[in-house]
Amino acid sequence: MSDKIIIGRLESIALPELAIDNLQVRVDTGAQTSSLHVDNITKIIKNDKPCVRFDIHPDVHNVDTVVTCTAPISDIRKVKSSNAASEQRYVIKTPITLGKDTWPIEITLTDRSDMSYLMLFGREAIGERFLVDPSKVFINS
Repeated sequence: MSDKIIIGRLESIALPELAIDNLQVRVDTGAQTSSLHVDNITKIIKNDKPCVRFDIHPDVHNVDTVVTCTAPISDIRKVKSSNAASEQRYVIKTPITLGKDTWPIEITLTDRSDMSYLMLFGREAIGERFLVDPSKVFINS
């Protein structure tokens, strides 16, 4: 018997360091890295460190709500998207909260405006922590 927590194909998460709460994400075991839809990505220097500033619309139903975030750049990676196109993406490392658990994950920043969900929760973030039941939704919200 496994002591892993079961999550559904859709879950609600928080990104506390980005002041994002109750963000609906699509759990995607086919995606290696998690990705987040952001606008206006700008590389900046903050406290002598390379950072990225970006805007998030955390409520998909209210695009007038904008949160501007700044995070240190963890990496820049070439990522192949679901449409087979490759692009360079900034990577940030930030805590995520799902249910009662909070842990750091890497997230690539990209334009997901043509997707149904603002964030993909990929298998590196899922790790050995969860099992995914694709027949369920929002079971750990």
